[in-house]
Amino acid sequence: MDRDLVRDLGVPDRREAAADALVALGSDAVERLVRELAQEDSPVDWRPIAAVMGRIGEADAFDSLLRALASASSESSRKRLGFAFSGFGAAAIDRYTTALSHPVPHVRRMAVRGFQRCGDAGTSAVSALLPLLGDPDREVAQQVQDALILQGEHVVPLLRRIRELGPGRQRARALTMLAELGGEPALSRSDVAAIERLIRVKLPDDRPEGMWACWNHWMAVPGGDQAGIMDALGLVDPRPVTFALGNDIVDTDSHGFGPEDPYDGYERVFVTPELDGWTLVLGAWCDPCGEERGPDVLRLCTELSVRYGRAHAYYYGGQGDGSAWIVAEHGSVVRRYCETGEADDELLTLGEPLPFERARRVELGLTPEWDAAQEDQDAEDEWRWAAHDMAADLAHSYGVSPLHIGPGTPSQGTGVIALTPYGLAHGVPAGAYRI
Repeated sequence: MDRDLVRDLGVPDRREAAADALVALGSDAVERLVRELAQEDSPVDWRPIAAVMGRIGEADAFDSLLRALASASSESSRKRLGFAFSGFGAAAIDRYTTALSHPVPHVRRMAVRGFQRCGDAGTSAVSALLPLLGDPDREVAQQVQDALILQGEHVVPLLRRIRELGPGRQRARALTMLAELGGEPALSRSDVAAIERLIRVKLPDDRPEGMWACWNHWMAVPGGDQAGIMDALGLVDPRPVTFALGNDIVDTDSHGFGPEDPYDGYERVFVTPELDGWTLVLGAWCDPCGEERGPDVLRLCTELSVRYGRAHAYYYGGQGDGSAWIVAEHGSVVRRYCETGEADDELLTLGEPLPFERARRVELGLTPEWDAAQEDQDAEDEWRWAAHDMAADLAHSYGVSPLHIGPGTPSQGTGVIALTPYGLAHGVPAGAYRI
């Protein structure tokens, strides 16, 4: 077969004619197409080759692709072959089922992906994939887990059966999937008790662990009156957690909230034990600058400062998404400031700059006193960029920052996950978390 015909698939104005010619050749074109896919330095993208093989059909192309995938020696080659191998659709279900028992893990993984790309393959997909939850290759088992979760809640009874009766090698991932699909209500009473027991076992040796979410929101109150702070904030149903579990829940929740559900992400918070003289409340519900939570967080900080002398709230975007802070003392707002790149940031400004802000300006070579309306534009831009990343350091200078704590941070008590008024009214999302 003319090699140029395959290479023409990489030339836009020749691609369609070349594809039609190759499809007409049928099985005679397969081996040349497979060799081209296996070449990691091929100038032809895998997509038009895979499209041609899909038109030729799995009856002629599947076995050739499987052999090449099993013997591929480089990651790039495996990826190119794997994309084509997993794209035959529902017509290849029986072949994918057979490939699930192939001795090469990458073939098994691509067979699972083939099921995923079939869409809703129903009962046949679930029965074929379930045994691989215990696959000795972690990547294969993870691919199966992801594929079965996409099948939805109708797999829950089967997962519960695995938890009850085994096989043992499938039980751990079955528990994770039940948590992902339905949360605690999907778990048996014995599973819930086992998880709570594991947390209790870990707590005596648990040490502070720094928070590093993409979007970090927290409140900080001096002292260790965890129960009193929760009561003042209206937080209920506290449940002991390790730092790893508390941080993982906060991080996951911070990725979930959005305009499609105004309550998603606000349902719960992680209330730390006393850390070097401060108690922190972590979670998107503590957002000091958002339209939904900002006004209430300002009020709560003010009320907490009446009882505890001081109360702060912070936002720090770990991916360069800005900073904000509220500092309240003895019932008054000392400062609120926000730099997140939004047009109305300056409308949130309250009070005079904090000593830390003034000192930072001096470090930048700027005047410690400033008026944004009269400031030199270059100086103002330099300040804005600096303030964009300032919240964590400012919090550290005035007390304790969750991004600066670690195993050496003095700690007294036990952290808890507690429901906010949103969580009490709307429940919490399902999910599996790191304990």
